[in-house]
Amino acid sequence: MYRYDEFDQKLVDERVAQFRGQVARRLSGELTEDEFKPLRLMNGLYLQLHAYMLRVAIPYGTLSSRQLRMLGHIARKYDKDYAHFTTRQNLQYNWPKLADVPDILADLATVEMHAIQTSGNCIRNVTADHFAGASADEVDDPRLWSEIIRQWSTFHPEFSYLPRKFKIAVTAAPKDRAAIKVHDIGIVIQRKDGGTLGFDVYVGGGQGRTPMIGHCIGDGIAAGDLLAYLEAVMRVYNLYGRRDNIYKARIKILVHQIGAAEMKRQVEVEFAEIKSQAALELPREEIERIRRYFAAPPFEALGDETALLTKQRAANKVFASWVDTNIAPHKMPGYAIATISLKPIGGVPGDASAEQMSLVADLAERLSFDEIRVSHEQNLVLPHLRQRDLFEVWQFLDKAGLATANAGLISDIIACPGLDYCDLANARSINIAQAISTRFADLERQNAIGELKIKISGCINACGHHHVGHIGVLGVDKKGVEYYQITLGGSGDETASIGEIVGPAFGENEVADAVETIVGTYLDLRQAKDERFLDTYRRVGIQPFREKLYVAH
Repeated sequence: MYRYDEFDQKLVDERVAQFRGQVARRLSGELTEDEFKPLRLMNGLYLQLHAYMLRVAIPYGTLSSRQLRMLGHIARKYDKDYAHFTTRQNLQYNWPKLADVPDILADLATVEMHAIQTSGNCIRNVTADHFAGASADEVDDPRLWSEIIRQWSTFHPEFSYLPRKFKIAVTAAPKDRAAIKVHDIGIVIQRKDGGTLGFDVYVGGGQGRTPMIGHCIGDGIAAGDLLAYLEAVMRVYNLYGRRDNIYKARIKILVHQIGAAEMKRQVEVEFAEIKSQAALELPREEIERIRRYFAAPPFEALGDETALLTKQRAANKVFASWVDTNIAPHKMPGYAIATISLKPIGGVPGDASAEQMSLVADLAERLSFDEIRVSHEQNLVLPHLRQRDLFEVWQFLDKAGLATANAGLISDIIACPGLDYCDLANARSINIAQAISTRFADLERQNAIGELKIKISGCINACGHHHVGHIGVLGVDKKGVEYYQITLGGSGDETASIGEIVGPAFGENEVADAVETIVGTYLDLRQAKDERFLDTYRRVGIQPFREKLYVAH
């Protein structure tokens, strides 16, 4: 993991002290709320429906045990004993008192954490594949490059006041687990001929009011040129991005208006100018210096341990189900990656209690080389477990209510906090997620359905990524009544697509029934038990689902 140096620590400590003075002035009345707003947003503090909300940065979703323990401590001491993990691999506290926020930030600083650039029109928290450094299919560790981008973008004087917020995601595997094509900039790291790294740069993806898939405008950018190319993209956006219309200010609108080819041309002009000045060239020594922070843990040379795992699975059906859904292949023999579901049946997607965070921290410290990951799908990950330890890990998770065997299944639902918390929302999200997961609570039934990703947003801002859900649910307000629009066929992976609206919206009590009809239609239409929902949908189109759905409802 990357560790702060004295400059990082000084920067964060000074920001905490500065904000402490700003909060004191707000509490005394010296600052009005309008005057305080830009100051608090620079420190990740929002004012929502019922209370302030503090968003904490978790760069590229990587945490140490002591950091996760601190997050739990803060939830216990300053909030309501829980916190919410988000689709940007961050964490949100929904109930902090304004007077306590400087102390929270000071506590975070003791474990090399902060809330800087988690809001505002700047480059936000850089996200990455949550299996980074462990996955069997990656060509390099994307966290290294995410950290380089983080250092470049933090307090960048030219990009601190962009037309709108800006999001970057990085992956280094053919299986895209970071949804890079629906980001302002998405980066795919590949091995070129000869084994050198090349960076494919996608620009203009995004969700929200106008969902779009990004375009690849940079093909095989050299490692040393990565920051220069990103700087070129940002300069074009900063120059031409709309500042007169908040709904048209994202880079996706610029790319759509001028076209991907023209965007590429203009970026290449800026890129050539930056290169001519020998600016922003990444020295090989600096890349290797940062790479050392992400050196592989001291893995053991393990033999084939599948016999023990097979025996344990045969003896415990529930454990076997968890292994089938929540365990992924590791690049090292004898190891495994475990997804910890934060989606218990009937629970609130993405929420974790202080006690649960402490338990996961203990497991990571003892059995996973002190590493935890946060996924953009609102789950936690233990990336480096020995296969022989999986049964013990599962037992501990089970006692803590964290062993739901549903990763990638229909009850592993992404959902934003919705109208229960957010003042931007039109409708609630949590209740819809709870109703659907309760309807499909039976794990045998979930496994029979197979991979099916449901994503729910309480408004068009799409914090719940509904546009790229196999089944997407969007809350809308109709004359003060909550309704829910359903989309089908979205995907956030390497075959990214935007879901298509199936028809008129449904009432709150009709959504679970509508999903039931959609699932039943899929089961009737699929050609084999291993044909996924998304594959069936792409084969037959929306019409069979539309016909069944509106006959039934």
